Amino acid sequence: MTTKRRVRLGMVGGGQGAFIGAVHRIASRIDDRYDLVAGALSSDPDRAAASAAELLIAPDRSYASYEEMATKEAAREDGIDAVSIVTPNHMHAGPAIAFLEAGINVICDKPLAATAEQAQQIADACKRSKARFILTHNYTGYPLMRQAKAMIARGDLGKIRMVHAEYVQDWLTEPASNKQADWRTDPKQAGAGAIGDIGTHAFNLAMFVSGQTPEALSAELHSFVEGRQVDDNAHIRLRFEGGARGTIWASQVAVGNENGLRLRIYGDKAGLEWGQENPNVMTFARFGEPKQLITRGGAGLGGGAAQWTRIPPGHPEGYLEGFANLYTDAADVILGEGDGSYLPGIEDGLDGMWFIEACQKSSAADGSWIAR
Repeated sequence: MTTKRRVRLGMVGGGQGAFIGAVHRIASRIDDRYDLVAGALSSDPDRAAASAAELLIAPDRSYASYEEMATKEAAREDGIDAVSIVTPNHMHAGPAIAFLEAGINVICDKPLAATAEQAQQIADACKRSKARFILTHNYTGYPLMRQAKAMIARGDLGKIRMVHAEYVQDWLTEPASNKQADWRTDPKQAGAGAIGDIGTHAFNLAMFVSGQTPEALSAELHSFVEGRQVDDNAHIRLRFEGGARGTIWASQVAVGNENGLRLRIYGDKAGLEWGQENPNVMTFARFGEPKQLITRGGAGLGGGAAQWTRIPPGHPEGYLEGFANLYTDAADVILGEGDGSYLPGIEDGLDGMWFIEACQKSSAADGSWIAR
């Protein structure tokens, strides 16, 4: 643990009624590495002020706009070191660019943006800025996913042949109207449906763990709920450099599924399987040998999963702790104590935007293959 100070954190979005803002705040505090000291928590001034008061943010550091916040925080001697952007997708670019240009590190929720143009604007701002840009694909923070990545990198699975990921839910099976559903099913705010909201997670995790680079995809997108303007189900095929093949299934209308993120990777020597709803267990099988059950706190992991856990084996860790690993890695980078090698960044965000755009183009062309 650091012997220095806590990171001074600001937040854009995440006010009253917002789900992901609370998740980011909890994750930032799990390892006691951050103080939330400033915010532009809502586009509604009254809600922003009320939200800041609830979070004990001083009135003079509760801002009516992210532009004002970036300018004033950059000018303060005790200004924020980093800002968390937890707005709907179409509102990522403006704040990200403003804070990067002010020299303030950005921690942004995924996907990178609502459009490819917005994503490129953020990427251009990253090139101009010395500040760090971090994208919170939180499942890359799960201990066993980092363990799996290390196992594949050292050749435990051999040459990778197949990579299969799925992320399936059922919460949008029927028409819904609430704060979370409304913006996620609005193409102007979200830019995409299931492929953007959860498909990018499956895609990112598959690439992170497997180390594979996609060269083309073919997609079929559906909107099963009548009148819905974004996809709520997607089947995607992937071709990778080097010959491996893969699939992704993303759905928010698969009845009986709550948060079914699953990953299966197979090489010519071995295979592994993992599911997010029981994230502390992973199966590993070498060809011709009995399957092994690898637990998060199991013996023999060396420099793997054990270094990213906080509690003894048998006590579950998951979603919030995965987020916390990203925030702690980010704190190390911000304070000059780590290299951030596991942190998703701007390139991961651009990969995700390619994935979304390629899926949409492919589906519109009856599943034609779209090259990278």
